[in-house]
Amino acid sequence: MRVFFCSVGFTASAAMLRSGGRTVLVMAALMLVLVVSQNLIGVVYAGSFGLDPMYGLALGSVSLSGGHGTAAAYGDLLVDTYGLDGADTVAIASATFGLAIAGVIGGPLARSLVRRHSLHPSEGYVTEGVETELRSDGQRFLTALLYLILCIGAGTVVNMAVESVGVTIPSYLGAMLVAIVVRNVVDRRHTDVPLKEIDVIGWVSLCMFLVLALMSIKLWQIADLAAVMIVVLALQTLFLALFSYFAVFRATGRSYDSAALVAGTMGFGMGATPNAVANVEAVTSEFGPAPVAGFTVPVIGGAVLDVLNTGVLLVFLNVL
Repeated sequence: MRVFFCSVGFTASAAMLRSGGRTVLVMAALMLVLVVSQNLIGVVYAGSFGLDPMYGLALGSVSLSGGHGTAAAYGDLLVDTYGLDGADTVAIASATFGLAIAGVIGGPLARSLVRRHSLHPSEGYVTEGVETELRSDGQRFLTALLYLILCIGAGTVVNMAVESVGVTIPSYLGAMLVAIVVRNVVDRRHTDVPLKEIDVIGWVSLCMFLVLALMSIKLWQIADLAAVMIVVLALQTLFLALFSYFAVFRATGRSYDSAALVAGTMGFGMGATPNAVANVEAVTSEFGPAPVAGFTVPVIGGAVLDVLNTGVLLVFLNVL
């Protein structure tokens, strides 16, 4: 788990965010609103059913914007630290629901906008700062592993320092923060960092972590929560669809790329970045290229959303 989230930290490049221009900044602001809203919906409705409001986090951005990795990590935290029986299973089940529904709704929403507003593909877009080097060898993998090990070790010290002042944080947060700092320092010094290899190691680690998490889920533990889950997840789906269709489309310029961004937002707002990319590709394969969306979606879904989600969840955990 720590290896995966540490690898996510290495994707948070300030240079890459700047190269995306206004669209990346607008999408980042929208994602902050989305994450807060998902948690408010979860907390309010979980509380209205007589449950501990923290169950609402498992039905909010923990599982939806966070995906399976965050769901498994925070599910364990909610069970072990806050004593919420079945919260880990609720989070994993909700993430699985989101992953499925995001791929079903994203494409049709974008298609509706394209046809309704008679939109057409935009011109080319320069994506400065995006790594295109695909060369890989054993030395680069070893270097990548050392970067991750050092950041995780330093992150443990950060965790201890933060927790010593009485603030509850997930165990991976320190490693991710150190990785963000390291990535931007090496960018300024123009040092060659094996980002592709770090990404590969991170995804392999996530797969291993999810296997362990999924093997341990006990669906019978959430039988009493089934009605709450159905209602809250239905509301979350409706909210995200409306938020994407109206807020994302209008705030990003009402263009063809905006429509593609709507599909991408459905992907990472209730699933994962691969879902978001697949949704955008489904739109572009039918209507033509959307270079702005093609660049923005991986940046937002792969880096910005995870960082925002972690910060918002940290606030909710300590307030609730």
